[in-house]
Amino acid sequence: MATNTKILGVNLDPNKKILFSMLGLYGIGKTTAKKILEKVKVDPEIRLKDVKEEDFNKVRSEVENGGYLVEGDLRQKVYRDISRLKAIKSYRGTRHKVGLPVRGQNTRKNARTRKGRVKIAVGGLNKPVEKK
Repeated sequence: MATNTKILGVNLDPNKKILFSMLGLYGIGKTTAKKILEKVKVDPEIRLKDVKEEDFNKVRSEVENGGYLVEGDLRQKVYRDISRLKAIKSYRGTRHKVGLPVRGQNTRKNARTRKGRVKIAVGGLNKPVEKK
C-alpha cells in the first residue's frame, strides 16, 4: 500500500484509480499515463491507495527519469514560448498580450473566457437629472 503518493511534489488522489490519479500531473494525459503504467507493468484499474509501495516507486521513477516533460519544466517551456512570440511581435504574441483568442476564433459574439465578463455601459448607470 502506497503511503506517500507524491510525484514531483504533487499529491495524487489516493481514492482514484492510478490511471486517473496520474492525470493530476501537469503534462500527463490519459495516453501518456497508459504508456507509463504499461511500461512499468502496473494495472491501471487498481486504486492508488491499493498499489504496492515498490510499484508506485517504479511509476514515480519512470515519470521523473523517463524523459517526460512535466510540471515545472513544461510550465517554463510554455511560458518561454509565449514570451518569445510576444518579443518578436508576432500576431499570436500580440493576441496573447492583449488577452484575446489566439487561434482565430470569432470575437464578435463569443470569446468571453478570454475577454472577461460583459461590461455594462457607463451611461446606462446614470440616473436622469431632474429639472427644477
